[in-house]
Amino acid sequence: MLTFTEEILLLMLDDDGLFLPIRGGAVEHIMVGAVLMDLAFANRIDTDPEKLQVIDATPTGNALVDGALDRIANAGETMNTKAWVELLAREQAADIRQRAMDSLIERGILEAKDEKFLWVFHSRRYPTIDGRVERGVKLRMEDVLLSDDMPDPRDVAMVCLVDACDILGDIFSEREMERVRPRIEQLRVMDLIGREVSSVIAEIEESITMAMAQVAH
Repeated sequence: MLTFTEEILLLMLDDDGLFLPIRGGAVEHIMVGAVLMDLAFANRIDTDPEKLQVIDATPTGNALVDGALDRIANAGETMNTKAWVELLAREQAADIRQRAMDSLIERGILEAKDEKFLWVFHSRRYPTIDGRVERGVKLRMEDVLLSDDMPDPRDVAMVCLVDACDILGDIFSEREMERVRPRIEQLRVMDLIGREVSSVIAEIEESITMAMAQVAH
């Protein structure tokens, strides 16, 4: 089974293996949110509106998430989920993203391709080798959002994380998005981590808007 971090990274790539524009440019916060979800579902952390705490500091054996677990367990202070998302985004997000990418390449799901433009400018793409994995993730999103059945908690968390990225429009048509939006709003209240990630990104967007307005004046 892929981690949340690996699954969300797959969904961030377009058909050419290039990264989609992520809401607020907040890839780092999305990566951290995914890791926190991985830790929560591994019964290593527990969250509520007031705090995020470690309930089992035993390493999972997956280096992709254990760095964050160790950081939280040895922090010496209690913080809420939002504060941890912001802190880990600064400290560990780049490493988390690279580890997730390396894992997908090692699994034979993606490959890395370096290209040159005008023999000078370099670009790296990550085209899919095994498209079944990505299709499977997207089908789960469709099953959750296009039905009224009680969803699996893991799928709820994934929907909330994808919604925080604002990339559901790359999975569903405009007409489908109109249909599933009430369902998304219904599911968002069920996942604290996803809500906090969305909150952080919204604040980033607001800060950017305010800064641009000041420059314009």
